[in-house]
Amino acid sequence: MIKIKWFRGQWLHITFAKIALYAVMLCLVAFTALPLIYLVSTAFKPMDELFVYPPAFFVKHPTTVNFSDLVVSLGSSTVPFLRYAFNSVVVTLTIVFLTVVVSALGAYSLVKFKPPGGNFLFNLILMALMFSPHVTRIPSYLVVNSLGLINTYGALILPNIAVAYNIFLMKQFIEQYPDELLEAARIDGAGEFRIFIQMVMPALKPAWATLVVMSFVSNWNDYFSPLIYVTSQAMKTLPLALQTISGGAAAVSVGRAGATAAATFCMTVPTVIIFTAMQGQVMETMVYSGIKE
Repeated sequence: MIKIKWFRGQWLHITFAKIALYAVMLCLVAFTALPLIYLVSTAFKPMDELFVYPPAFFVKHPTTVNFSDLVVSLGSSTVPFLRYAFNSVVVTLTIVFLTVVVSALGAYSLVKFKPPGGNFLFNLILMALMFSPHVTRIPSYLVVNSLGLINTYGALILPNIAVAYNIFLMKQFIEQYPDELLEAARIDGAGEFRIFIQMVMPALKPAWATLVVMSFVSNWNDYFSPLIYVTSQAMKTLPLALQTISGGAAAVSVGRAGATAAATFCMTVPTVIIFTAMQGQVMETMVYSGIKE
């Protein structure tokens, strides 16, 4: 055992077992990060390095030409690249905000107000978890079409707001919130909306932070919903527009390989940033969710 004097005179005890454990963990972290490192490296590779054999893991001569090629590949005289990015940002951020509000309000009402038939409604939500989202695509399309929302932002936003798992997750957290605190606030004259905003939502930060991450990742990378709800070029989101670079499932052409690498980088970086910023709250959610009950 090795003793090292640490912060404020505290002694840090280092054993061989701890050193071995940290070494293994660092190796696992480095191995897990390899695909992300390769993605970043490929996005900045010039054309001659993209097709070199054997493939090089790290870029030797970084360039930003691939990103300009991406803008040129997606841009046109009628629909510029920024239009696709704008659609993705608007749709994703709106869905994230509304799904947090709807899930929190719905779960709070079911748990704390106990409306008639609340248990039946929650059982329906649990039953919805058994179905794959692809099963509900046709009914969702029929509803959206009957409302006249095809080729609008409403068609991309409304079907993705109320998600069964999100309500279930919020309910597990709200059940742990003491009723005594709510009663005390009501006695002091606080209204229900004020109680929800100033007391309940701050206590649910790990839960709704997790919903923000999950909802952002799923909707930012979603290209199937715009594929069935959008008919005009101007309403396409970035993931759907990026499919045109490589021709969908077709083989990537030589001229667009760099643009494809840059597109993959642009789609991945926002999700990594969101998860990194909120990973502490996500880990706390995994600990304090309904798993322990």
